[in-house]
Amino acid sequence: MKLHVLERRLEIPITLKEAWDFFSNPHNLTDITPPRLGFSMTSEAPPRIYPGLMLTYTVTPFFGMTVDWVTEITHLKEPEFFVDDQRLGPYKLWHHEHMFKETGGGVEVRDLVHYALPLGPLGKIAHELVVKKQLREIFEYRSEYVKRKFGRV
Repeated sequence: MKLHVLERRLEIPITLKEAWDFFSNPHNLTDITPPRLGFSMTSEAPPRIYPGLMLTYTVTPFFGMTVDWVTEITHLKEPEFFVDDQRLGPYKLWHHEHMFKETGGGVEVRDLVHYALPLGPLGKIAHELVVKKQLREIFEYRSEYVKRKFGRV
């Protein structure tokens, strides 16, 4: 199994509390996900995450194929970090760390994702042709949305 790593950092001019309040609210996932992915939350979600929370969604990552995705919030230390792990979905492994740190200009939001694809050699080809680029675009969309929302274009 080939393990891939994606890391993104973004500094936004808000307080740590504002960052935590925004990113720990599962209802904001729809806004920070590109519309073309057809992201839809299918479970009831509280206004804030907590360890053990299971969230379900559907996404349409490519070719009109809808996929169920289930994640669990496995670790959380407010307001510093939380981790979501895929329990069911398109990846063989998905481990996403969300970290928040105060800086002189606001808050650094850091995402660290470890992921692996299923299907052996076919997964490797899909990663090179589609998945790697798609993940970059998703996180770029998210960065642009957050910059606009919090006044930094």
